[in-house]
Amino acid sequence: MGLAILLGVFGISVLFGVPVAFAMGISAAAAFWYEGFPLLMTFQRSISGIASFSLLAIPFFIFAGELMLHGGIAARLVRFASTLVGHVRGGLAMVNISSSMLFGGISGSAIADISALGSLLVPVMKEKGYRPDYAVNVTVTSSIAGIVIPPSHNMIIFVVAAGGGISISKLFLAGVIPGILMCLCLAVAAYVVAIKHNYGSEPFPGWRAVARSAVSAIPGLITAVIIVGGVLSGVFTVTESGAFGAIYALALTAIVYRTLGWKEFVVCVTSSLRTTAMVMILIGFASSFAYLLALYQVPTKLSTFLLAISENKIVILLLINLMLLVLGMIMDMAALILICTPIFLPIARELGMDPVQFGIMMLVNLGLGLCTPPVGTCLFVGCAVGKIRIEDALKSIWPFYLALFVALMLITYVPAFSLFLPSLFD
Repeated sequence: MGLAILLGVFGISVLFGVPVAFAMGISAAAAFWYEGFPLLMTFQRSISGIASFSLLAIPFFIFAGELMLHGGIAARLVRFASTLVGHVRGGLAMVNISSSMLFGGISGSAIADISALGSLLVPVMKEKGYRPDYAVNVTVTSSIAGIVIPPSHNMIIFVVAAGGGISISKLFLAGVIPGILMCLCLAVAAYVVAIKHNYGSEPFPGWRAVARSAVSAIPGLITAVIIVGGVLSGVFTVTESGAFGAIYALALTAIVYRTLGWKEFVVCVTSSLRTTAMVMILIGFASSFAYLLALYQVPTKLSTFLLAISENKIVILLLINLMLLVLGMIMDMAALILICTPIFLPIARELGMDPVQFGIMMLVNLGLGLCTPPVGTCLFVGCAVGKIRIEDALKSIWPFYLALFVALMLITYVPAFSLFLPSLFD
């Protein structure tokens, strides 16, 4: 009965438009009350959920991403990508995808990616004769590379949800090849669609222009090198790397590039505080929710259910992926990481899957949910930037969904994509 109350109150709250974080808090409080625990326990579990030194890295990552977004880094990355791949068929789409791969490795945020690159590239793509839905779909689907390519605050959330014991440096390394793989799959889809609609390409500007744009872009890319390199080398903890990365991004945009004024700085701080507050509230209440799921033995029961369907590893992993895909369509990504990791990670371990590989699989899977209604945040933002209806984008987005699904299956069933780079540092 307690589990029914927990899930029932949560479902009803979400249906009535209560934010997911507060829906989890309300449902947890109701379940604690039903079990005879003091309501104060909801807050005790929530506070203990965010009392982690590693979580301090999240506001630094978010702040660094905001500085990159408002400090002119995106424009330099787009210029660099344009000189490299703009001459390929459907060149601006290739520029869009490669820019997302570069910018995602700095900001770690899909929404920041769409906001920065979408506002730059979507109008240009329209002007060059690309269909608006094509421009938006390329922008939206390529943005989720930022979730997987390090540094990513979602990786820190996964490590916390897994209960520790997973190296954040290994998880950072594990995301590099899958992120590139996703972008390559999307590039193939974009190229095929470009041929179908007879989209053109940009003239190759020459290697001298490539070198100049690279010199301009490299200082921004060093932000990711500082954060990831600091963790891998052992010089910094993940929190200290985030802090140094944010300081470097601030110095770069305000002093070197001089593209960050006082007004932009205030916007960065305000936006970072708002996002950090939302993430921390979500993590806190999700900790209470996850505690109750463990109390009601949901992971054990679900594991027994899946193994009763089949003992075949391929089948069970496919079922887990399908469950995550469906959940990703209706719930926020961070909330799902916190709720589903304690449920599905033990099953993956029982099947012999490395936790690091599982983490990358989960991030890619839930990233797809950001592009899928009814809770497709990236899709909504992309359509707003491109000024088109969601219905129009959905009619032609299926080749890009298919490309991402292929990448997801490769990441799920070929461990080397996730584990090769971490194995080099063992």
